Amino acid sequence: MPGVTVRDVQANKFIDAYAAFLKRQGKLPIPGWVDTVKTSNAKELPPQSIDWYYVRAAAVARHIYLRKTVGVGRLRKVHGSQKNRGSRPSHHVNASGGVDRNVMQSLEKINVLEQDEEKGGRRISQSGQRDLDRIAQTTLEAEEEDEE
Repeated sequence: MPGVTVRDVQANKFIDAYAAFLKRQGKLPIPGWVDTVKTSNAKELPPQSIDWYYVRAAAVARHIYLRKTVGVGRLRKVHGSQKNRGSRPSHHVNASGGVDRNVMQSLEKINVLEQDEEKGGRRISQSGQRDLDRIAQTTLEAEEEDEE
């Protein structure tokens, strides 16, 4: 299948496949605080999944792939959620900037992302785009085999 991109694959299937690839590869640097940190002020507990950092990294890589340049502020808004304020109305709260910043720095270290000096923020690198397209193609092929 020539020309398969990340846009051709469902988001949840691609993110799961890319997170599994990152974990299998073992090159993504993971900070020591991942088992204790909350991902947002709106959350009461840290993530319960052991592999949540890989899933967040895959989601960030996909998000930046689909949009040309993305900064930490935009990711904070995307990963934010509604805060339960008891009897008062809920309000949107941005996610933790440190988590998204660290994920972007980790993806930079393995050459998936690179800094954009012109616009600021980060963009997908050429090798990162090649990896993401390859994962998208294998995900789409596995999906078609399951249908048959």
